[in-house]
Amino acid sequence: MDVPHSSRHVKIVVGGVVVAETNRPRLLFETGLPTRYYIPKVDARLDLLTPTSTSTRCPYKGKAAYWSVNVNGREFKDIVWSYPAPIPECPKIENLLCFYDEKVDAVYVDGGLQPRPVTPWS
Repeated sequence: MDVPHSSRHVKIVVGGVVVAETNRPRLLFETGLPTRYYIPKVDARLDLLTPTSTSTRCPYKGKAAYWSVNVNGREFKDIVWSYPAPIPECPKIENLLCFYDEKVDAVYVDGGLQPRPVTPWS
Protein backbone atom coordinates (compact mmCIF):
# COMPACT_ATOMS: atom_id res chain seq x y z
CA MET A 1 0.00 0.00 0.00
CA ASP A 2 1.31 3.43 -0.95
CA VAL A 3 -0.17 6.83 0.04
CA PRO A 4 1.59 9.71 -1.73
CA HIS A 5 0.63 13.37 -1.40
CA SER A 6 -0.72 14.85 -4.62
CA SER A 7 -1.60 18.21 -6.14
CA ARG A 8 -4.17 16.72 -8.52
CA HIS A 9 -7.54 18.43 -8.54
CA VAL A 10 -10.19 16.02 -7.24
CA LYS A 11 -13.91 16.82 -7.22
CA ILE A 12 -16.65 14.56 -5.81
CA VAL A 13 -20.31 15.00 -6.84
CA VAL A 14 -23.19 13.40 -4.92
CA GLY A 15 -26.86 14.01 -5.70
CA GLY A 16 -25.86 16.66 -8.25
CA VAL A 17 -23.93 18.69 -5.64
CA VAL A 18 -20.17 19.13 -5.28
CA VAL A 19 -19.53 17.60 -1.87
CA ALA A 20 -15.73 17.73 -1.88
CA GLU A 21 -13.08 19.48 -3.94
CA THR A 22 -9.36 19.64 -3.28
CA ASN A 23 -5.94 20.21 -4.78
CA ARG A 24 -4.23 18.31 -1.96
CA PRO A 25 -5.55 14.76 -1.88
CA ARG A 26 -3.64 11.75 -0.75
CA LEU A 27 -3.87 8.90 -3.22
CA LEU A 28 -4.08 5.45 -1.70
CA PHE A 29 -2.88 2.65 -3.95
CA GLU A 30 -3.85 -0.80 -2.70
CA THR A 31 -3.38 -4.06 -4.60
CA GLY A 32 -6.51 -5.15 -6.45
CA LEU A 33 -8.53 -2.00 -5.66
CA PRO A 34 -9.07 1.31 -7.49
CA THR A 35 -7.08 4.36 -6.42
CA ARG A 36 -8.80 5.96 -3.43
CA TYR A 37 -8.70 9.73 -3.02
CA TYR A 38 -8.39 10.79 0.63
CA ILE A 39 -9.50 14.39 1.09
CA PRO A 40 -8.83 16.84 3.95
CA LYS A 41 -12.01 17.54 5.89
CA VAL A 42 -11.66 21.29 5.30
CA ASP A 43 -12.09 20.60 1.57
CA ALA A 44 -15.42 18.80 2.01
CA ARG A 45 -18.95 20.04 2.66
CA LEU A 46 -19.14 18.79 6.23
CA ASP A 47 -22.57 20.42 6.54
CA LEU A 48 -23.86 17.71 4.18
CA LEU A 49 -22.28 14.80 6.10
CA THR A 50 -23.94 12.97 8.97
CA PRO A 51 -21.96 10.44 11.04
CA THR A 52 -23.46 6.96 11.24
CA SER A 53 -22.94 4.09 13.65
CA THR A 54 -21.30 1.99 10.93
CA SER A 55 -17.71 0.94 11.40
CA THR A 56 -15.45 -1.56 9.67
CA ARG A 57 -11.95 -2.82 10.29
CA CYS A 58 -9.21 -3.20 7.71
CA PRO A 59 -6.11 -5.19 8.66
CA TYR A 60 -3.95 -2.73 6.70
CA LYS A 61 -5.49 0.55 7.85
CA GLY A 62 -7.44 0.04 11.09
CA LYS A 63 -10.98 0.92 12.18
CA ALA A 64 -13.04 3.14 9.85
CA ALA A 65 -15.91 5.45 10.79
CA TYR A 66 -18.64 6.31 8.26
CA TRP A 67 -20.85 9.22 7.19
CA SER A 68 -23.90 9.57 5.03
CA VAL A 69 -24.30 12.43 2.59
CA ASN A 70 -27.60 14.34 2.73
CA VAL A 71 -28.38 16.36 -0.39
CA ASN A 72 -31.68 17.86 -1.54
CA GLY A 73 -33.70 15.66 0.82
CA ARG A 74 -31.92 12.43 -0.22
CA GLU A 75 -29.67 10.35 2.00
CA PHE A 76 -26.71 8.49 0.52
CA LYS A 77 -25.94 6.16 3.41
CA ASP A 78 -22.40 5.25 4.43
CA ILE A 79 -20.66 6.48 1.27
CA VAL A 80 -17.89 8.34 3.11
CA TRP A 81 -15.34 6.90 5.50
CA SER A 82 -12.34 7.96 7.53
CA TYR A 83 -9.73 6.42 9.77
CA PRO A 84 -9.65 8.56 12.95
CA ALA A 85 -6.80 6.47 14.38
CA PRO A 86 -5.25 4.25 11.68
CA ILE A 87 -2.71 1.61 12.58
CA PRO A 88 0.83 3.00 13.00
CA GLU A 89 1.95 1.66 9.61
CA CYS A 90 -0.61 3.84 7.78
CA PRO A 91 -0.57 7.31 9.38
CA LYS A 92 -0.92 9.33 6.15
CA ILE A 93 -4.72 8.83 5.95
CA GLU A 94 -5.53 9.84 9.52
CA ASN A 95 -8.74 11.92 9.72
CA LEU A 96 -9.03 12.32 5.94
CA LEU A 97 -12.29 11.57 4.13
CA CYS A 98 -12.71 9.05 1.36
CA PHE A 99 -15.79 8.55 -0.83
CA TYR A 100 -16.97 5.32 -2.44
CA ASP A 101 -16.29 6.12 -6.11
CA GLU A 102 -18.69 3.25 -6.84
CA LYS A 103 -21.61 5.06 -5.15
CA VAL A 104 -21.19 8.78 -5.90
CA ASP A 105 -22.50 10.54 -9.01
CA ALA A 106 -19.05 11.44 -10.28
CA VAL A 107 -15.38 11.71 -9.46
CA TYR A 108 -13.35 14.18 -11.49
CA VAL A 109 -9.56 14.17 -11.45
CA ASP A 110 -7.87 17.11 -13.15
CA GLY A 111 -11.18 17.84 -14.91
CA GLY A 112 -11.60 14.33 -16.31
CA LEU A 113 -14.56 12.17 -15.32
CA GLN A 114 -13.24 8.94 -13.83
CA PRO A 115 -14.84 5.64 -14.85
CA ARG A 116 -16.97 4.05 -12.15
CA PRO A 117 -14.93 1.18 -10.69
CA VAL A 118 -16.38 -2.30 -10.33
CA THR A 119 -15.55 -3.66 -6.89
CA PRO A 120 -17.21 -5.77 -4.18
CA TRP A 121 -18.85 -2.48 -3.01
CA SER A 122 -20.44 -1.67 -6.40
